[in-house]
Amino acid sequence: MFHLLLIFTLLMSAPTEQMNTNDQIFDFTMKALEGDDVALSAYQDKVVLIVNTASKCGFTGQYSELQELYETYADKGFVILGFPSADFGGQEFDTDEDIAAFCERNYGVSFPMFSRISVKGSEQHPLFQKLTTADNPDFTGDINWNFEKFLVDQNGNLIRRFRSRTTPLSTELTSSIEALLTN
Repeated sequence: MFHLLLIFTLLMSAPTEQMNTNDQIFDFTMKALEGDDVALSAYQDKVVLIVNTASKCGFTGQYSELQELYETYADKGFVILGFPSADFGGQEFDTDEDIAAFCERNYGVSFPMFSRISVKGSEQHPLFQKLTTADNPDFTGDINWNFEKFLVDQNGNLIRRFRSRTTPLSTELTSSIEALLTN
């Protein structure tokens, strides 16, 4: 019994990748689909839309609107960052190469896409720990499904959060982006 208690205590005290509560969105470095490390600080001074994506989801068609949104506002200081995840029904390819090929072939995605990560649960990446707990006027808590959207201002603050059903070209989302771009 003592050995089981000791093992349990050691497991519970083992270090896990946790976010520092002082971490800001632009403090993270993420791996791009192509394999390079990308410091999110490269996007500082831009309005950023972070989206958890999936290639085999009912919302996957939103890639078209995301690409259109990116093309509309990219030259005004806006960027979309896509983070593929298989957390919801395993609806993402296993390899970054397959994800990249799918996005290019089917939707002509040219905005930055990153390596597949977990956006919820015990394996949740610290970036998404930060996003899902950050104060904003909409809501906090777990991501419910693929294609949730997090709108971040030029200083790295989460300004708005949108569920999957809010399409990228919705007035609610585009007006929020435009308001940040004029500040």
